[in-house]
This record gives sequence, C-alpha cells and structure tokens, in this order.
Amino acid sequence: MTLSPWHNTLFSDGWRAGTGAPLDVVAPATGAVIDTVAQADAADLDRAVTSATAAQKAWAKAPYAVRAAVMLKASQLLEADPGRLTNVLIPESGSGRGKADFEAGLVISELQEAAALASHPYGELLRSVKDRTSIARRVPLGVVGVISPFNFPAILSMRSVAPALALGNAVILKPDPRTSISGGLALAALFEEAGLPQGVLHVLPGGGELGAALVTHPGVPCISFTGSTPAGRKIGEAAAPLLKRVHLELGGNNAMLVLPDADVQAAASVGAWGSFLHQGQICMTTGRHLVHRSQAEEYIAALTEKARGIPVGDPEEGMPLGPVIDEKQRDRVHGYVTAAVEHGATLAVGGEYEGLFYRPTVLTDVASDNPAWAEEIFGPVAPIQIYDDVDEAIDVINASEYGLSVSIITSNPYAAYELCDRIESGAVHINDATVDDEAVIPFGGSKASGVGGRFGGPRANLDTFTETQWVTMQSRVERYPF
Repeated sequence: MTLSPWHNTLFSDGWRAGTGAPLDVVAPATGAVIDTVAQADAADLDRAVTSATAAQKAWAKAPYAVRAAVMLKASQLLEADPGRLTNVLIPESGSGRGKADFEAGLVISELQEAAALASHPYGELLRSVKDRTSIARRVPLGVVGVISPFNFPAILSMRSVAPALALGNAVILKPDPRTSISGGLALAALFEEAGLPQGVLHVLPGGGELGAALVTHPGVPCISFTGSTPAGRKIGEAAAPLLKRVHLELGGNNAMLVLPDADVQAAASVGAWGSFLHQGQICMTTGRHLVHRSQAEEYIAALTEKARGIPVGDPEEGMPLGPVIDEKQRDRVHGYVTAAVEHGATLAVGGEYEGLFYRPTVLTDVASDNPAWAEEIFGPVAPIQIYDDVDEAIDVINASEYGLSVSIITSNPYAAYELCDRIESGAVHINDATVDDEAVIPFGGSKASGVGGRFGGPRANLDTFTETQWVTMQSRVERYPF
C-alpha cells in the first residue's frame, strides 16, 4: 500500500489522519484510484479527542489576532493558488470546472469571514436589579465534531471548521470517505501551512462507523453535521441521551415557482441551473418546478431544450456536468425516474445514463403523490407540475416535509416578496435559483431540512459554535441573612 502524500508529508505526527485500513479515493468519472489514505478507527478518534482537548486550551487563550491571522493566511494561500483545491475537487467529487472554481471561492470567503469573526464583539452588558456589572459573554465549546458530505465537500466542511476554529474551539473533522482529500486533508494542509498549531484540527477519514463513534464520544460536546435527513435523524437520536449540542443541516426538496407574469425563457435558465448544477447533487437543488398553466407549454419546451443541450462527461476534459458520485446514487436517481413514469409522469428528455454519467432529465405531468415530486432525488432531474392559482401553488410548496430553499420568478418582485410570509422555507430567492449561499448569511432550513443552528454570519456562528457564560461583578461582597 502506498499511503497518500497527504498522510505522509502532512500528518506524520500520527494522530491527524488514520492508522487503520487503506481507503482508495476513486475518481467517479473514470474509476481510477486517485490516491490511498489510511482510515481512522476508534483508537485514532480517542487519540484525536485527547490531543484536541489539550491543544484547544492554548488556542482559546491566544489573542484573537493570532486566530484571525491564521484564517487570513489560509485564505490568501488559497486565493493565490486555487488549483490546490480545485484540482482535487474535479476528479474526486466529479465537479465541473465552473463548480470547482465557485466552491474554492466560497471557501476563500468563509476563511475571510472567519478572520473577521475572531475580532467580533463576543458579549453584551446586561442590566441588573443589583448594583453590579452583569455580562453575558461567549466562550468556546471546546472540541467540535464536524461530519461533512461529498457533494460540496470543501465548503461544507469549511463553513463549520473555520468559524469554530476562529472562535477558539478545536475541531475533529470526518469528511465523507469518497471525498477524504477535498473535504478534509487538503483543508488541513492549507491550515497547517497557514500556521495553525498542531492538535487544533484533526482530520479522520472513515465511514459511518467512525461517524457514529464521533457523535457519541463523551469528549466531543458539539456535532455539526451536513447530510441527508435520514442520517440527521439518526445522529439526533444518538446524541440526545448525551445532551449534546447538535447542529443538523439536512436535505431539501426545493421548489421554483414561476409566476404568470414571468419571462419564461429566463425562468427556464434559472430552472436548468437549479436542477442540473453538479448533477443535481446539492441540498438546494430545484426538485420541483411549479409553472402556471398559461406558460406551461413554453416552459417545458425551453427547459427540455436546455437539458438536451448540456454536455455531460469527464469534468477533467472540460465537461460542465460530470458523474454522479457512485453506482448506488446513480441507481437511486434512475429508480426515481423509472418510478415517476410508472406513476403517470411523462419523460420529456433524459432518463438515460452511461456509466455514472446521468443525462439531465425533465419530467412532466408529475402529481404531488409521485415519488419524484414528494421526495429528494439528489440527481439531475427536473419534475414539473402545472398550477392554475398562486394560492394553490403555495399550498403545494408548503406540503413538503422539507423547508430549505424556494425560488420565485416574476416581473413584479415586490408582489413576490409579499408571498414570503406564506412560504415555509429557510430561504426564498426572488428572481434567482434555489441554489445559493454566502459566508455572511445565516444559512439553514426549517422542518425536515435542519435544526439546531445556522451557519454563516457573525451572530449565527457565535450562537452555533460558542456557549453563553453569565458573569457578574460587584465592588463589595453581598450580605445575606445567614
């Protein structure tokens, strides 16, 4: 076995990566083994927790400027050479070049915001009925466990790792085993070069068994998880008896509402981006298209044409859409498409694959009880439903168990804004796609799309990655009757 250079050159201290069985990192586009890393086991996790607990104390006591400098240096290193991340993202996660560049930019922004977060006010002066100073201040949680997914592996790791570190925590990061490098080891290499002290960040490659051990480890008081809703429910159930702080950013079945006054061609462009970007493997992917009957024929034709014209192939050869992550996911996607047709939907385009390359797919005549409408597909599939009344359409949007992101396309943005009060969703984007994120906003969903906190922006990050401590001071010792 040849261990990954990420292990040999960057993690020679023995606790930052695994010491267990080899794990092949495979390019889904070609099936080629990109590298081999060593998986972590329960013993590696115990060592990591012990090391992180010890290192966190000094890191938390360091002046905020020290933590800010590490975040800023990491952002500068990546900005100067984004290829250190994009050149891994493309083969490892099947990212198109544009998606990889976009993701690297998000990571840079996240690091820059984390640098500013380190100096952000971290408390408030409270009123008191006593003659004293009363303060609520934010203190680090200690060790934060981060479990991240395969689809946007770098940013969905970094949006928890960077703010947690900036606020004085240590972090144990378990990336998806399919993206161990871009979701973990490459990020650790960036931080190491930026001057992050040894022991503050641990990257442990491994699968579900390791993730379960991290969730229940008594030395990890906080878990930040991004992934599917079923997995999130299991994590919440496992962590509840331990009274752990758990932040769950979960799935979505996001709707795009095309209002009767919308520019149909523009709407089809937004819909194609929302449904097909990164092969639909995004929690914010547009999984439901609601189009008014007066525009349905034109919209279906326009979206179908866009789906037909998008090249699919190896992203290392410049194709904008690459492969789905593995055979299991491909078969899951195709199962939804097949079931949709069996339940009465019409296949307008797509529904075909070669290897892991699944063609952009448009389904029409999709009823609300069709599995392709009711459930998250996580693939390049655009189900369309026709509506006659906006009130009816909003009821359809809200009927989903998910509440992550909604898009409204219209020529009257203010009228669309007035609909937001009636829409059950963590985000509503007027005249933009359901897929959107920025480091400065408190990102998260409602209902089955998330619980426990938000990611992004100073206030949300302080709420998510610190604990509140109440401190009082008075000049004289208080007198009591006994």
